[in-house]
Parts: sequence; structure tokens; C-alpha cells
Amino acid sequence: MTTDLRQYAPAAVRNREPICTVLKQVLPESGLVLEVASGSGEHIVHFAAAFPGLTFQPSDPDAAARDSIAGWSAAAGLSNIRAPLAIDVTAAVWPLTAADAVICINMVHISPWRSTMGLVQGAATLLPKGAPLYLYGPYRRDGAHTAESNAAFDADLRRRNPEWGVRDMGEVTALAIGAGFGAPEIVAMPANNFSLIFRRR
Repeated sequence: MTTDLRQYAPAAVRNREPICTVLKQVLPESGLVLEVASGSGEHIVHFAAAFPGLTFQPSDPDAAARDSIAGWSAAAGLSNIRAPLAIDVTAAVWPLTAADAVICINMVHISPWRSTMGLVQGAATLLPKGAPLYLYGPYRRDGAHTAESNAAFDADLRRRNPEWGVRDMGEVTALAIGAGFGAPEIVAMPANNFSLIFRRR
């Protein structure tokens, strides 16, 4: 009997369609899309089905997550999803040398700031001019939370790990611009989240 190693993330089911709607305006028609911190893998199978002209490269540093991604990919039976890579965004070298888009959903606030620094620098290394780095999650604007629920979420994250927390959009933007990206397109999303779309200069 085959063991089902798939994980289930309720948030992924709730937000995958709103994210997909934005990605339809962001992703190229063809090429390779790297997802950093793919988690359960539910997002990438949804996107791969929605964008059959693209090849998707999932990744996650956690072995159990990679097993889940592989499980979801196998169940979906799609030919445009590669086997998941183990990518530590803080590493100087990633096991991939180029991509046509990088997407990262709900990682920035549930990781240390150095992970966001590594993500942005790594994406800048992989992406050609004009290619997108897409980030999704909750953010502060001008130092302030956009909803009381986000403030409570931020406090809970910092209790769990002092290095975690809802980041300020301006700080993320400054980091990205310093790495060679332009100012972001900002799209307000359901449940007080945002899509940030940076393009490589």
C-alpha cells in the first residue's frame, strides 16, 4: 500500500484562486517559474493546471514538504511540474541557474529577515531583465498594520519566534530596489493580504 504523504493547508485552498487571477497578469506565456517555499504543494499544482504553457519548479528546504509536493504532483498527473528542489534561500548558490519568474507565497513573515534578503538576492541572480518576482502575504504599510487581525497575527508570530513577523512593505521594497528590481506593483488581496510584483531592471 502506498503511503499518502500529501499535506493540506486550508489557506492554500482559500487564496489560490485570487492569487491565480493576479498571476494571469504577471507570468510570461512560456518559460520556467520557480516557486520558493512551496509548502504543501497545493498552490503549484493549481497554477500548473491553470498555466499549461509554463513549466513549474517547486522547492522547499523541508523534506516532509518536498514529499507532500511530490505527492500532490503525482496525484495531479501534470507534465509541467518538475521534481521539488531543496532550496535554502540564505545559501550563496541555489541548485538552479535561471528562471523566467519567481513566486513566493506566505514565506516572508514566517521566516527570519535574512531569508527575505536571500530570496530577493537569489531571485535577482536568476531572473532576466523585466522578469517578475511575485510575493504574497500580509504586510505593514508605512509602518502600520492594515487590519487589527494582522496586528494580532504579527504578535502571535513574534511570540512563536522573535525573528518572524509581518514585514513593512517599504522595507521589502527598499531591499528589492537595492538588489536590482523596480518599484513594485501593489495589489490588495482578500483577508488583508497583498501581492507585490517586482520586475528585474
